[in-house]
Amino acid sequence: MSLTLDSSLEDALGAASAKTLGRAFSMKSVGDLLAHYPRRYADPGELTPIRELPLGETVTIVAEVLSSSFRRMRNRPGAMVDVVIGDGVGRMSLTFFAKNAGAAEWRSKDLAVGRRGVFSGKVGEFNGVTQFAHPEYELFDDEDAARRSADARSTVPIPIYPATSAIQTWQIARLIGRVLDALAEVPDPLTPEIRTKEELLTAAEALELVHRPRTRNDIDPAVRTLRMHEALTLQTALLQQRDAIRALSATSRPASDGGLLARFDATLPYTLTPDQETVGHQIAADLVGSWPMNRLVQGEVGSGKTLVALRAMLQVAESGGQAALIAPTEVLAGQHLRSITKMLGPELAPLLMPTLLTGQLPAAERRKAALRVASGQSLIVVGTHALLGAKTTFADLGLVVVDEQHRFGVEQREALRAKGSSPHALVLTATPIPRTVAMTVFGDLDTSVIRTMPAGRAGIESFVAPLAEHPGWFNRVWERAAEEIAQGRQVFAVCAAIDTTKKTGEPGEQPAVPPETGNGPRWGVVQLDEALATHPTLGGIRRAVLHGRMPSDEKDAVMQSFARGDIDLLVATTVIEVGVDVPNASTMIVLDADRFGVSQLHQLRGRVGRGGVPGLCLLVTDAESGSLARDRVDAVAATLDGFALAEVDLELRGEGDVLGAAQAGVRSSLKLLRVVKDAGLIARAREVAQEILTADPTLTSHPGLREAIGRRVSDEDRAALAKN
Repeated sequence: MSLTLDSSLEDALGAASAKTLGRAFSMKSVGDLLAHYPRRYADPGELTPIRELPLGETVTIVAEVLSSSFRRMRNRPGAMVDVVIGDGVGRMSLTFFAKNAGAAEWRSKDLAVGRRGVFSGKVGEFNGVTQFAHPEYELFDDEDAARRSADARSTVPIPIYPATSAIQTWQIARLIGRVLDALAEVPDPLTPEIRTKEELLTAAEALELVHRPRTRNDIDPAVRTLRMHEALTLQTALLQQRDAIRALSATSRPASDGGLLARFDATLPYTLTPDQETVGHQIAADLVGSWPMNRLVQGEVGSGKTLVALRAMLQVAESGGQAALIAPTEVLAGQHLRSITKMLGPELAPLLMPTLLTGQLPAAERRKAALRVASGQSLIVVGTHALLGAKTTFADLGLVVVDEQHRFGVEQREALRAKGSSPHALVLTATPIPRTVAMTVFGDLDTSVIRTMPAGRAGIESFVAPLAEHPGWFNRVWERAAEEIAQGRQVFAVCAAIDTTKKTGEPGEQPAVPPETGNGPRWGVVQLDEALATHPTLGGIRRAVLHGRMPSDEKDAVMQSFARGDIDLLVATTVIEVGVDVPNASTMIVLDADRFGVSQLHQLRGRVGRGGVPGLCLLVTDAESGSLARDRVDAVAATLDGFALAEVDLELRGEGDVLGAAQAGVRSSLKLLRVVKDAGLIARAREVAQEILTADPTLTSHPGLREAIGRRVSDEDRAALAKN
């Protein structure tokens, strides 16, 4: 039978294979399977005999399993799998670590004595024996081992696919081969004119050569073509969504001479920075445009994004429109309310009646707040997820402000926007976003950047305390804290966990960086607080703890007490990561700093040095020099430029993690596209997408592209895009 990309896997391969692929990779269609591209290619033309393997280099060999066994670890969870392979002349060992005995037993059975295959890895040596640690391998099927072994000595590259214990790479290759043999004509997202201009292959050629290359030279053109397809599909969908927003009608919200915005600006004790002025003009123009504003404002920690957002709120309020600011935590929501009320001052605050609405408010207070919002009495509303509740209604919601957008799912943002009639939307983030990520993830938003910092900031010095090399520096960290407190300043100490004995962290929050060992953080808030209680110098200072599992009123009381200067040292989790503004806080100590991501460390550092008091950031880590974990910490200490760190973060972590934070399926499921490596390709794809949509808004003359968007951007993904 002839297959199309939309054919079901059950029709193409049978129920059993379809079920296995569905469970392993959530595949449903032939298109899903063919988009499961090889992770890499073994190069059989360069196979090396075991006896000649060069230490430290990554090589590929064809060999036979001579022995296979597993054993449980003695002092930690997990098991080791030990395998010996040979090529008829030499022998070497393979070592695998498994999380549990079951996984180890499966690996040992998979690598049964007598099985032959292609093995690839970095050559090492242990006790004088050549070895691979966690090598990649593709085992040959018994019935065609001889044929595959012969192929392995030819020049045909062998594709290595992402695989699972349920289905191995060679099985995936075989299923893909069956599908390719039965595949009918493949619709091409590119017209012949564009394909010729960009020097790309047809879609059918690209799929054939990426999965069944005849030589190494076939791979790059195929991959480049498929990357262009992926970039063009995504950019076209994003531009379509931007155009859909622009097709909506918006209520114009102009500022007037002598109005609320002019009165506010007149009371400011300082002048706006150049970037604040520029972004302010962009937003002011958006608010009187024909379609709803859909703007992302990214800026450094402390660059004044809240001020820019407040000025937008005031402009909307002049026509009686309400603004709702949704924050990810109650601590941050309360901080925003106090900051906004303070900035408005005694003359304007009563006119706008800023109101806090969170789930932890006492019932009576919450009812009063909800009534002020529903009646339109409150023109500025600040809250958490409580703003999304069915009982929360607005009289005239004209502006939605989302703070730290990466903390919210698209459904939550849409639920708030749906409470108004095409309200304007302003998204704020203090996590600088690399240009290519912004273009790939937020391509449907207009983007503004605030780089210049307000005058009067004393600056921050950052240092790494590397305990692996200098264990004695741990005591010096606390001596510095005591010195700062003795000068009347305040100190943050941040831990990666609440209680290490119970392995508790912030509710619902995954660690920014997965641990690189089986061990957890060394310090929790509970453990550090107990240790500091007996410290000879710090034991008697005013100290408090703060974390997300505390009752809301208790958290708020602690934060306000710290802001007033009643607390010298605050031991906290990342609940203080964003929005906390205490000008007298001079020092940020981050324990287990290697447990945090680059952007998280940069955010935490931004909590100090916010006034005239010089800032000091001490990043305490046990990570070894040269490790990826240590590289992250060293990178943060090396620069205060958040935008430079965003690029470093992207290179160190890979875009998979970065894009995953977008919480929209289409944006976190890039197959071949890499936002760093393919920056130029993505930019070109956006130009091509814009040219296509300008000439053909409904893609009538581009059916292949329309079908590609339909396959790659599902209804669910489209809903996600529509909610940004």
